[in-house]
Amino acid sequence: MKTQKVNKLLALIILILLVFTTSCSSDDDDDDLGNWTKRSSFNGKPRSNSAYFSVDNTGYICAGYDGDDYLNDFWQYHMDGDAWQQLADFPGIGRSSSVAFVINNYGYVGTGYNGDINDELGDFYKYHIDSNTWSQISDFGGVTRRGAVAFNSETHGYVGTGYDGDGDKKDFWKYDPVSDTWTEQFGFGGDKRREASTFKINDKVYLCTGINNGLYLSDFWVFDINNETWSSLKDLDHDDYDDENIDLLRASAVGFSIGNRGFIACGEKYGPKKTVWEYIPESQMWVKKFSFERYARQDAVAFENGSRAFVSLGRNGVTYLDDTMEFFPYEWENEDDN
Repeated sequence: MKTQKVNKLLALIILILLVFTTSCSSDDDDDDLGNWTKRSSFNGKPRSNSAYFSVDNTGYICAGYDGDDYLNDFWQYHMDGDAWQQLADFPGIGRSSSVAFVINNYGYVGTGYNGDINDELGDFYKYHIDSNTWSQISDFGGVTRRGAVAFNSETHGYVGTGYDGDGDKKDFWKYDPVSDTWTEQFGFGGDKRREASTFKINDKVYLCTGINNGLYLSDFWVFDINNETWSSLKDLDHDDYDDENIDLLRASAVGFSIGNRGFIACGEKYGPKKTVWEYIPESQMWVKKFSFERYARQDAVAFENGSRAFVSLGRNGVTYLDDTMEFFPYEWENEDDN
């Protein structure tokens, strides 16, 4: 009898250890913080590679590719009302892989790609929100390109990196809306790349990910808007990070910020991804969040207003998408929201 009790006790201990070990070694993200909530689907054609920008509580998407055509339609998403509305068409030729930035509540869209006509593009346009009209500005100062990145200060816009049809680029150009001129900015020490990601926290813009010569890049950079200088940060696969953080390497992802945290979501690395990572600038550490809760995707768009963030559109292989999800980084996943 005593032997049976000991055996039962040992079996119970082994069972507890197995359960504990399994839960701790699980490679899924059930325990990662973050929740995605479904919002209103996009009203237009499903697409990828659209330009996008945000002004206050409104997100804007321009152009893109739907698998057949390069588009030039233009839409806005109302965060508060959870509704889409079509606006005046973009005046340039249809395109994908263009960039956008905002200065003084004006949207600026340019560069990109149209495989049927002019390939890589360099024309640029200004969107007047109050009148729902467009006007053309000076062409981009560098060589024509697609897959670049863009961001802004309160007074200027910046465009850099990308692919010009012959190779990847690393140059950056500054746009002055007063003089309507572009000036090359020097000081970026990172690798050439296309399809990189950026996010902005206060007066710092962070640039990472992307691809060059078939390699997914690990270097990580920050741009100080006040003094217009670049500084290198820990690589995305730095020894200080857990091995799991190699999952950060990707291209065609979206970057956005909520409060004083930055986020990288979705993208592709030998196939579409759905993982999400949070960057904490005070500790220079990355934290894995709960993955995007719908199709894995690349070439999506992201809207933000400082406290809310949304991810929409994109593609999974040859499937073009039109869904929209809002991200709550500090809530637990709720299956009812899918």
